[in-house]
Amino acid sequence: MSAPVRSALWMSGAMVSFMLMAISGRELAGRLDTFEIMFFRSLIGIGIVVGACAWSGTLNRISSRRFGLHVIRNAFHFLGQNLWLYAVTVIPLSQLFAFEFSTPLWVALFAPLFLAERLTATRLLAAGLGFAGVLMIARPGTAPITPGIIAAGFCAVGFAGAVIATKLLSRTESIASILFWLVAMQAVFGLVAAGADLQMRLPQTDDLIWVFLIGLCGLAAHFCMTKALTLAPATVVGPLDFLRLPLIAVVGYLLYDEPAELLVFAGAIVVFGANYLNVRAEHRSLARKTAVS
Repeated sequence: MSAPVRSALWMSGAMVSFMLMAISGRELAGRLDTFEIMFFRSLIGIGIVVGACAWSGTLNRISSRRFGLHVIRNAFHFLGQNLWLYAVTVIPLSQLFAFEFSTPLWVALFAPLFLAERLTATRLLAAGLGFAGVLMIARPGTAPITPGIIAAGFCAVGFAGAVIATKLLSRTESIASILFWLVAMQAVFGLVAAGADLQMRLPQTDDLIWVFLIGLCGLAAHFCMTKALTLAPATVVGPLDFLRLPLIAVVGYLLYDEPAELLVFAGAIVVFGANYLNVRAEHRSLARKTAVS
């Protein structure tokens, strides 16, 4: 089986995982708040990560050398994930996923500040196109800007901050260490936030399958996407990831009777085009550097 085909199969696993997360978050609405979901999801994640590291013999790679950066990375992720879990309950699934596609554009804008990367004309053009696409999705002035829309927009910023911190961590830290501190810190953050009002709820029997799916699929989605990127370039994986939008639109229509809005798809296509433009430019830049060296 060729590498591109295997990459497509891994991306299929990522897409299924993302969709199951969205369905699980929607099903838990009104039963558990987002902080409670994050706490119980992270407990499941701790079991999975520690078990996987013990099985693979990588427990000794877990380090606290860059503890402060782990805190920053997981604070951003906790913010983004809670906003995502809130938005998934109040706006159409296709609209939320369309907003998510703006995350790489925020990364491209933040990279010069934190990763010492150049802010090129292509990145600025991509950011401008991406912003235009986001406006098409949100439709300010023609549709009400609800808390769900705001949460969906800012969850992409939270995820972008987590990506930047992860890039910094990956220069010195192992994947085992990054994943362990991810689930461990998210559990602490979730426990503190959920217990702040002294009214923390436990999952009922009917909730357990959805909590387990969120915990499992959250890790599986990122693992599958990482494997896909190791087998094929981002210019191949990116278009495959875009298939999440029409697939989740079908899920939203079949399960929740959500309409498929043309402007959401049009805006998502513009955002995707901006991402693709940026990826192609980075790919050409890398190819030139490789040729020179």
